[in-house]
Amino acid sequence: MSFIDLTSLSKSFGPTPVVRDFDLTLEPGEFVSLLGPSGCGKTTVLRMVAGFETPDSGDIVIEGQSVLRQRPSQRQIGMVFQSYALFPNLTVAENVAFGLKVAKVAAGETLRRVEEMLEMVGLAAMRGRYPYQLSGGQQQRVALARAIAPRPRVLLLDEPLSALDAKIRVALRTEIRTIQRQLGITTLFVTHDQEEALSMSDRIVVMNGGRAEQIGTPEAIYNRPATRFVAGFIGTLNVIEGQVDRADGAFLICAGGRLALPDTFDEFAGQTLGVAIRPQSLRPGAVQGDGLNGIVRHVEFLGAFTRLHVSCGTTTLLVDCFARDLAATVTLGGQIGLKVATDEVLRLSA
Repeated sequence: MSFIDLTSLSKSFGPTPVVRDFDLTLEPGEFVSLLGPSGCGKTTVLRMVAGFETPDSGDIVIEGQSVLRQRPSQRQIGMVFQSYALFPNLTVAENVAFGLKVAKVAAGETLRRVEEMLEMVGLAAMRGRYPYQLSGGQQQRVALARAIAPRPRVLLLDEPLSALDAKIRVALRTEIRTIQRQLGITTLFVTHDQEEALSMSDRIVVMNGGRAEQIGTPEAIYNRPATRFVAGFIGTLNVIEGQVDRADGAFLICAGGRLALPDTFDEFAGQTLGVAIRPQSLRPGAVQGDGLNGIVRHVEFLGAFTRLHVSCGTTTLLVDCFARDLAATVTLGGQIGLKVATDEVLRLSA
């Protein structure tokens, strides 16, 4: 039995629809990310689950019971905000204890849980400090401890890492995922950062225009995007337009030459369409007499890899590769051949 069921949720602000006919099911202990650009409706979905917004239509069911008529305080939900939302006049320990006192948990149990939570987030030694005496990462750890101290049945995370610098963000996302697994708490996480979603989630919901564009595992979302929007939003994408030829195997005839296609493209013989290829799937090599070729227009050293900008007719392709894989003949303005395994050529439905 599913733990959370969001069914046909819709929400408009004035004449503007923000969430449209949204469906999602979460299993017990699952970590699901809502991923998408600003304005796609992901935070509104989270706020409806929390009870801060009321859907115009649809239902929210947690553990088999609709919570639409319940106030936020009745839903047993813990929430962590982007802005930390700590009480500046309370110490770290007092902030963590706040929800427990509101719930009238006994003083002895409150003290025990506060100590347990502070140990879990690594802030036991800072229990007497005030928020202004903490770094951003430490404040967000306090916010997390406060959210999980009352033992909520659902944890909601509203872009909790976006205000932190890169190194702290990476470290804290690992800690959050470790704690979530340790507690086994069902979690809904909102982010616009694709790397966060890919690294933390059991499943990802890619949202666009208030709808779920695709729902799947991180591996499926990245390697098998269902639409052009998903493929372009998750990672960097090359799109090559051309005509499918089936004379001696499936090929895409394009400005850069011929690109071998998987047999699944046979049905499109004679049609003009676009295919998608990730930059790391293109492999540079010698110019091919009967293949995909281009001219190197720009070379970027990006630390872990080098990115080539290769023009194939009117299309510029991005090619990511390790320095050791670069042919010695790769020079600015020089010609280069590009190879790709047929199973790494993506066909997009829209």
